Amino acid sequence: MEQAKKKGFKMPSSYTVLFILIIILAILTWIIPAGEYEKNEAGQLVAGTYKTVQSNPQGIYDIFMAPVYGLIGNKLTTGSIGVAFFILIIGGFLGVITETGALDIGIASVIKKNKGKEKRLIPLLMILFAIGGTTYGMAEETIAFYPLLIPIMIGVGFDTITAVAVILVGSQIGCLASTVNPFATGVASDTAGISIADGIVWRLVFLVVMVAISIFYVYSYATKIEKNPEKSFVYSQRKENLELFKIPESSEAMTKKQLYILWIFILTFFIMILSLIPWGDFGIKIFEQFNDALLGLPVIGGLFRHAAPFGTWYFSEITMLFFVSSVLIGVVYGMSEDKFLEVFLKGAADLIGVALICAVSRGIQVIMNDGLITATILHWGEIGLKGLSPQLFITLTYLFYLPMSFLIPGTSSLAGATMGLLGPMAEFVHVRSHLVITAFQAASGVLNLFTPTSGVVMGALAIARIDIIVWIKFLAKLILIVILMSIVILVIATFFY
Repeated sequence: MEQAKKKGFKMPSSYTVLFILIIILAILTWIIPAGEYEKNEAGQLVAGTYKTVQSNPQGIYDIFMAPVYGLIGNKLTTGSIGVAFFILIIGGFLGVITETGALDIGIASVIKKNKGKEKRLIPLLMILFAIGGTTYGMAEETIAFYPLLIPIMIGVGFDTITAVAVILVGSQIGCLASTVNPFATGVASDTAGISIADGIVWRLVFLVVMVAISIFYVYSYATKIEKNPEKSFVYSQRKENLELFKIPESSEAMTKKQLYILWIFILTFFIMILSLIPWGDFGIKIFEQFNDALLGLPVIGGLFRHAAPFGTWYFSEITMLFFVSSVLIGVVYGMSEDKFLEVFLKGAADLIGVALICAVSRGIQVIMNDGLITATILHWGEIGLKGLSPQLFITLTYLFYLPMSFLIPGTSSLAGATMGLLGPMAEFVHVRSHLVITAFQAASGVLNLFTPTSGVVMGALAIARIDIIVWIKFLAKLILIVILMSIVILVIATFFY
C-alpha cells in the first residue's frame, strides 16, 4: 500500500489570519478591564478623566458580527463600505479599459521605451507616491494602481513584490513623514491645539531620509532579482504570475479611439489626486472660487448645484469619478450597453475579494471598541509615559505608538484618540507637542507597511497574490532600519526644544 504523502504546513489565508486576530481580541475583552474617557465638545478625549466602566466582553455572536459591522459600521466604529464600494467600481473601470486594449498597448509602450533602463521607474514612481502620502495621506486610493503596475514590473523582469513595494512602501513612507497630511498631521495638530505648520522642518527631515532609504532598499532588491530571478521571494509563483497578470506584447499600432481612452484614463487619475489634496488648508482658494463661479452660471450652475470643489472630495466623489470615466470610455470605444455591463461587472467581480478584506480588517476595531478596551489600553500608555526625560519620553512614545498603530490602523482615529492625552503630557517633560505628532506619524507609517489590520496592505497583497508572511520577510530589514532611524531623528530633535 502506497504511503500517504506528508502534507507540509500551509499558511492560512489573509481572511483566516484576520479572523484569528478578531478572536484573540474578543478573548482579551474578557481579561482587560473596560474603561472610557470623558470627551470635550469637539469629541476629543480629556486627559486624566479615565474611569473603569462595566465590562462588555465580546462573545461568539459578536465575533461573527464584527466583519459585518466592519463593513456597514455601528455606533462606535465607522464602516468600510465606502472604501469597499470604491474598490468594486475601480475593478469595473479597469475591466472596461482592459476590454478596449488601450491599456495593453500603453503598457507595452512603457516596457519598450524603458528596455535596458527599467529600474529608473522605481525611484521616480516611489517619489510620486511618497508625495501623495505626505500631502494628503494617499492610502486606499493606491488600490487602483496595483493592477496597472504589476504587469509592467513583471514585463521588465522584476516581480510582484517589486510592484507592490513601489506603491505601498512609497505611499506609506510618505504617510510616515506626513508634512501636511490633513488626515494625520491635521487631525493630530488640531487635537493637540497647535498649528499644522509646527514641526514641519522635522517632518521634512523624515521625508527626505526615509524616502531615500526606502528607494535604495527596493532598488537593491530589484537589482538582485534582475540578475538572478531565483532570489525573488515569490519565485515559486513566477510562472503562475506571468499567466495571471497579462503581459502585453502587442505590436499593434494604437488607434485614435485607444489614444483618446488613454487620455481619459490619465485624466481620471489626475483629477482624483487633484481633488483629494486639501487645498483650502494651504490657503489656496482657486478651486473654491472656480466652483462658486461654475455654480453662478445660468443653466450649467443648476446642473452642478451640489458639486463640491476640488480639495473637499473623498471616497464618494472619487467613486463617482471612476464610474463616470468608465461610462465615458465605453461610449468613446463604441461599446454596446450589454457589452459594457458584462466587462464592468466582470472587472468588479475580480476585486470583490479585495473589497471584502477591508471589512474583515475593520472588524478588529469593532471588537476593541465594542468591548470597551481601547480606552484602557490608552490609559496604560498615559500612566507609563509620565515623569521621564525628554529623550526617553519621545522614544517610549514612539514605541507606544507601534502597537497602537497595529490595533488602530486609521491615522485619523488614532490621532483623535491619543493626541489630546500625549500632546499636553509631552510639554510637562519639555518635549514639544509637534514632536509627539511626528513620533505618532512615524510609528503609524512603519506599521502600515505590513500590519494585517490594514485593509490597504491586505488589499494590495490580495491583488498581487502575495502571502502576508512573505511580504513581512521582504520588509523585515527595512522595517528595522526605519524604526532605528526614526528613534535617532526623534531623540536628536528633543535637544531643540
